[in-house]
Formats: sequence, structure tokens, C-alpha cells
Amino acid sequence: MKQDERKLMIKVAKLYYFEGWTQTEISKKINKSRPIISRLLKQAKETNIVEVYVKDESIHTVQLERIIEREYKLTEAIVVSSTNYGHDMTIRDLGKAAAAYVQRKLDSIKSIGISWGESVHSFVEAFDYIEKKHIHVTPLIGGMGQNFVDYHSNHLTFQLAQKLNTTSSYLYAPAMVDNEDLRNRIIYSRDVEEVLTKGKNVDLAIVGVGNPHNSATMNKMGYLNEEEQKSLLKSNAIGDINSKFYDANGNEVEHSLNNRTIGIDLQDLKRIPEVLAIVSGTYKVESLDVALRSNFLTTLILDEVTARALVKLQKENKKYIDN
Repeated sequence: MKQDERKLMIKVAKLYYFEGWTQTEISKKINKSRPIISRLLKQAKETNIVEVYVKDESIHTVQLERIIEREYKLTEAIVVSSTNYGHDMTIRDLGKAAAAYVQRKLDSIKSIGISWGESVHSFVEAFDYIEKKHIHVTPLIGGMGQNFVDYHSNHLTFQLAQKLNTTSSYLYAPAMVDNEDLRNRIIYSRDVEEVLTKGKNVDLAIVGVGNPHNSATMNKMGYLNEEEQKSLLKSNAIGDINSKFYDANGNEVEHSLNNRTIGIDLQDLKRIPEVLAIVSGTYKVESLDVALRSNFLTTLILDEVTARALVKLQKENKKYIDN
């Protein structure tokens, strides 16, 4: 490139990018046609005289979203900025993001399935009052005892149905019973079987992902005691969705908790068209990675810190496999 051509290119670029001139204005000033101005600006970028980037904190979360979507073949990943946020604020923002996402889909779905837990609770709490009477809401698991009732699937189902001014089903059964025989009798009773069938056939399921070895919510609710956590560790459980525990290969573990739980299982979940998980906590990344690789989830909403930890783990796993 001749020196005078380069000088003209730099002048055009400065006028356009630094001083905000339009291409038409530049064309008149230097007495060159508008197509020539356009070509000079294009060449300035191609030769790295000009580098264009977006200066916005959200660009970092968008990049994380694209990486996660591509690596796990997700319908969509939404990463919520959470740097220097406390736990409560992060969970609240995740709920808002999930509510906004689901509200965009309401006209294209007829049924929603609701699991349980803190993240699902945050979603329902953030949901706006929007009348959508064509949607039916169904719990995906039974109740969790008398503590933390706000986290129970039936309560969340009822609350979401109220906000949609629509109908809902209720699973009149505990999440876990004393033995497998009792569980089988309950799930095949007419009322319970009907609700579970509806849960298996929803258009959209809202769930959380847990780590059974570091589950503050389950411990607070009295759902898992120390002995059960130890036995889950021995059974190689690495995570749970809808209180169904799975191993590093994505298979349901052989454990009494799985055999005594009343709710849809992981294979049922895989047949649902869209399963949205709301996840926060770096201690969950191994559980989440397995869930994603096992195709339990199609859509993911998570905070930035957890997203970065997930991407790091995914890269480490890929490096290990390549070696």
C-alpha cells in the first residue's frame, strides 16, 4: 500500500470513528465517492488499522453463553452477571432471568412442569401476573415434609398457576416414602398416576440441579441426613435433578432414595421437549456438566461465576480426553 493511500485511509477512519462523521460528509470533504469511503473503511479493518470491539460488561456473559451453547448443544444458555454479588441477590437475578425467558414462550406452550427448591422458587417469585388460561401447570415431584413449604413443588405449582390465572394439578403424595413397595402402591393409585403422567408430558419443565454431597437446601429441609449423604457417596452419586440421583455417566444410581421417591425420573425428563435448569454455585459444576452431557437439559440459566467454572471444567475434561 502506498504511503498516500494509507494516509487517506487513516484520515477517513479518524473522521468516521473518532469524530462521528457520516460517510456522506466524509465523501464531500475529501472529494471522493461514497463507495470509495466505504471501501477505505473496510480496508482499514481488514489491515487492522481499525479494530472494532464492544465495550460492555455484558459482552463477557454473552461469550460464555455462546461457549456453553456450542459445547453442550443447548437450545439456549443465559448467563447472569454476578461478580461481587451475594448469594441472595444472585438467586433473585437468576429467577428474574428465568421468568423473562419463560414469559417469552408462553404463547407457544400449553403446559409447564415444576420441580422444587430455592432456584425454582426464585423463578416463580419473579414471574409476572400474566393471564394465560391455555397453560396448565403440574408438579414433577411430591412434597418435601413440613419445612420450607415455599420450596415445595405443589406450593410453587399453585403460585405459578395463580400468576397465570390458569389451572394446575397437585401431587398429593410425599416426595419420599419409607420403602419401595409403598412408593409403588402410591404411584399407581389413580390420582397420583394421572398427575405423574401429566408431568411426563409437559412442554416445558423447570428444574434445579443439585450436588448431593454439598446440599444446604436438602439438609435444611431434612430431606437428606448425614448417613444418607455418606451412602450416596458410596453409590457414586454425583448430582440430582428432581431428587433423582445420577452418577458420572448420567445413570440413576442404585440407591434406596431413588427407589422411594415419588416423581418423574431422569428418562422421563429426557423426553420432555424443553427442560430449563436454573443453577448457581461452583460446587455444582461437576453435577451440571454430567447433566448437560447426558442430555437431561436443553436450556440453562446460571450465574457468571458458575458459568466460568463450568467452562473451565469442560476445557479440562476435553484436554484430558485429547491426551
